[in-house]
Amino acid sequence: MRPAAAVVVAALLASLAPSARAEDVVEPRTGVRFPAKIGDMSLLGVGLRTKTILKVKVYAIALYVADAALAGPLKGKSAPALAHELCWADFPKEIHLHLVRDVSASQMQEAIRAALEHADKARVDTFVSYFGDIKTGEEYVLRWAPGGILETIAKGTPRPPIADKNFAAAVFGIWLGDDPIQDDIKRDLMARAPLLTL
Repeated sequence: MRPAAAVVVAALLASLAPSARAEDVVEPRTGVRFPAKIGDMSLLGVGLRTKTILKVKVYAIALYVADAALAGPLKGKSAPALAHELCWADFPKEIHLHLVRDVSASQMQEAIRAALEHADKARVDTFVSYFGDIKTGEEYVLRWAPGGILETIAKGTPRPPIADKNFAAAVFGIWLGDDPIQDDIKRDLMARAPLLTL
């Protein structure tokens, strides 16, 4: 193999590798690292939210799913059945948002309201109140707890849970529903499914 070609191949393989540390997976366009495992949950995929025609990077996103669900109700499923289960089925799962730019409270809340325009307004009001001004590097975790309870950890601080399965499904549906805010995010969040749901 020519030296130049060898360099290209090495770079490609490096970009496909989870990361320098086997326990991390890197969102390639931002360099944000996500653990491949968190307790008894596995990383199903990572993606990037962009805005405007200029494709401004807003946040890296990761989806974690309970290992028991991967070996049980999700086993052998592929899109769109997999996406439907990820939105609606009652098993532990988490979405992690890692901001890669500063976002004001009004910007974030407006975006959430637009994405949840058909959801219960009182629930939306409560949920958006959890999102203040966000700085680069800060994180939000949205967790589906058993019973369809939506738990939010805002920049490391747990907020009051919202016990409403329909609302929890609507929130997960922002990225995984029939009309996601960004098609490639939905695809990317399920990218590791063939490896994990055999």
